[in-house]
Amino acid sequence: MLAITPLLLTHQTLGRLAGADASLESHSQLLSLIPGTVGSYLRVAFYRFALEHCAASATIGFGVLFSKTGARVGENVYIGPRCMLGWVDLEADVLLGPAVQIPSGPQTHGIERLDVPVRTQPGSPRRVTIGRDSWIGAGAIVLADVAEQTIVGAGSIVTKPLAARCVAVGNPACPLVERK
Repeated sequence: MLAITPLLLTHQTLGRLAGADASLESHSQLLSLIPGTVGSYLRVAFYRFALEHCAASATIGFGVLFSKTGARVGENVYIGPRCMLGWVDLEADVLLGPAVQIPSGPQTHGIERLDVPVRTQPGSPRRVTIGRDSWIGAGAIVLADVAEQTIVGAGSIVTKPLAARCVAVGNPACPLVERK
């Protein structure tokens, strides 16, 4: 905790000046560069204060970036290297493989108007929930909720909510089998 105290102070100050999410992104990028177990401990310690919730038992890998202070990380969650996470709720015992992307839903940017750049159009961000004891494979992109005990295959793209206890793969991800 002592090691992250300066970061908490700069996060608080920058949060007042630029906004909490902008400050989180900056600090997340800095913390993402610290390798190994020490890096994971420092990230978890910082996120316990910076996110809506982060369990002390979480493991957060090298290169992981958070962009929304409203994110929640449950007990015994494992976040693999190079994941990019927005407004997400990772329930207990979730496993994320490397390079998983979970932005804040499928409509983080507006696209309705052609006379206004996409970057300035308001989107409709929403929290994406990954249910307890689920496993999201390497390189998957998750834009919709994944129910408990569900497995998403590596490289899959989840565009619609997935039911509990299934194995889903593909683009878009489709359930293949039910887990019993």
